[in-house]
This record gives sequence, structure tokens and C-alpha cells, in this order.
Amino acid sequence: MPASLMIPIGYTLTGLFAAFMLLASIAPKLVGASVATDSMTALGWPPGHTLAIGLAELGCLVLYLVPRTTLLGAVLMTGLLGGAMATQIRVGNPLFSHALFSVYLGLFMWGGLWLRAPWLRALFPLVAPGR
Repeated sequence: MPASLMIPIGYTLTGLFAAFMLLASIAPKLVGASVATDSMTALGWPPGHTLAIGLAELGCLVLYLVPRTTLLGAVLMTGLLGGAMATQIRVGNPLFSHALFSVYLGLFMWGGLWLRAPWLRALFPLVAPGR
């Protein structure tokens, strides 16, 4: 795929990831929506932790979206998504629809970054150099 196509697709994936995180996860936690607090309680989190988790998600997302800190944001968001996956596994939720959803989000996030960042493609090429 030519770089002229990879970069716009990468920014599109990044935008979709950011919009999903903001609208489906972060905003409900920050405004204290019952859908967020009820879900967190069902997963075993005390209701008082909802805002802190939403702020952590927002911080990771902002770092991911700022070009100078995008790698740090991606690494921190990966850790956060790993914690979400561990929580889903701990409560015994279904594997493919719940527990692995964080993996799907992480692949989407890293895929967007890989496509839009030539330095990351050089670090992690899909094919061996020289082929």
C-alpha cells in the first residue's frame, strides 16, 4: 500500500478510535451516567472509581492524539486496555464479545498509529527489509 494512502487511512482509524473512546467510554464516566456506574459496579469496581478511570482514559487518549506524545499515549492506553481485559476475564464474561474487546480496540489503535507513523513502520515492518 502506498504511503499516500496509508497516512490518511491511519488518521481515519485514529479518529474513529478516539471518537469511540470519547463517546462510548470516557464521556459516560466523566458525567457519571448510570450506564457507566452500573457497568463498573457489575464488573466489581466501586462506584467512586468511575470518574478516576474516566480521567485516566482521557489522559491516555490526549497523549495518544498529541503527535509528540503519541507513543507514550499508545503504550499507556495499551496498559489501560489490558486492565479492562483482565477485569472482563475475572468476572467470567464471554471471551470473544467482552474479554477480547480490549484487544480489538488496541489493534485498531495501534493499526492507526502504524499506518500514520513512518517511524513506527520502520521499527515494526510487516515484511522483512529487503524483500
